[in-house]
Amino acid sequence: MEVKSNMNKIIFVLSITAVFFVIIGVSAQTNYAAEETMLFSGTKKILVAYFSHSGNTREIANQIHQMVGGDIFEIQAVNPYPKEYDAVVKQARHELDSGYKPALKTKVENIKSYDVIFIGYPIWMGTVPAPVKTFLSEYDLSEKTIVPFCTHGGGGPGRSVTDVSKLCPKSTLLDSFEILGSNVKTAQSEVSEWLRRIKTTK
Repeated sequence: MEVKSNMNKIIFVLSITAVFFVIIGVSAQTNYAAEETMLFSGTKKILVAYFSHSGNTREIANQIHQMVGGDIFEIQAVNPYPKEYDAVVKQARHELDSGYKPALKTKVENIKSYDVIFIGYPIWMGTVPAPVKTFLSEYDLSEKTIVPFCTHGGGGPGRSVTDVSKLCPKSTLLDSFEILGSNVKTAQSEVSEWLRRIKTTK
């Protein structure tokens, strides 16, 4: 009977120990997951800045803003772009070839207060439109996290992310998001998955 009693005690102790380690493991995983998914929450101040001509990039910017919060800002040139497609293409090509950076209509107040800046744009001539280059050049974005997103007509992001990186050499760039302009109205699930992947939302 003594042997049986000792065995019962040993089994009880082992069971308690196993439960303890399971609880510790679950707790550690939960804390780690919370830390990862909440990377930009709480103390991080977010700005969603975007340039849009047809409205497609504005749609994605609004979806991101709804999911991550923070502030939203539309990048606008002092002189609006023409509505006609051919005229826009001609102007965009000229600006790209000449390196022209148009003056912007408004500025972001206290850009230094933001930790994370989402920067959105349509793909023009395989890269970012000139107003976005102006925006990224006007401010000191050192040590900030930059998150590019773009809309396009089928050619993908082109060299836009590389060009954004060149304009923000002292910033941290996260993985970009790109989508066909014709798909923006139903992009919520894709945007949400991307935000989770780069750890900006749960």
